[in-house]
Amino acid sequence: MSKSWTAPEDDPRTFGQPVGEKATYREYLDNYRLTMEMKCDGLDAEQLGRRSVPPSTLSLLGLVRHLAQMENHWFQRVLQGRTDAPRLYQHEDEPDWDFGGAVPDLAVVKDAFATWKAEIAKTDEWLDALDETALGREVPVDGGSHATRDVLVHVIEEYARHAGHADLLRECIDGRTGL
Repeated sequence: MSKSWTAPEDDPRTFGQPVGEKATYREYLDNYRLTMEMKCDGLDAEQLGRRSVPPSTLSLLGLVRHLAQMENHWFQRVLQGRTDAPRLYQHEDEPDWDFGGAVPDLAVVKDAFATWKAEIAKTDEWLDALDETALGREVPVDGGSHATRDVLVHVIEEYARHAGHADLLRECIDGRTGL
């Protein structure tokens, strides 16, 4: 029998009626971040670093590193144009280092979660200052351009997709399933 994540009355996620477009994006983004955190809660380094199925390098720890990289890429590099800093969790000789380097080591786990939380804090600071009228502002992406809102929706989609992966990974570890 599977175990549920948490009782509905104890769920830290919000499912309110946000007012405005930016508030809606923020609620979905915050809820998916919380979902990822809940799916990793209480696991040790070995469990977080456990791979799904060979030859895949997919693991909860890899997902945390990937999400830190994704927050950095989209919010710092693309939306704020800060392309001078090195990319997170990337090596020239291994394109999937975010997953490949997610080894079950306490130092790697601490770094991944600290980096993810730091990127979330930078993103939130930027989003707090973003005026809702700027959601239509075009930003350069891969030789074209996209509205800021499109980037926000893409990030939410990325979290949603990986929350599904995390749900399956966690169920394999200890039988817990999502709500």
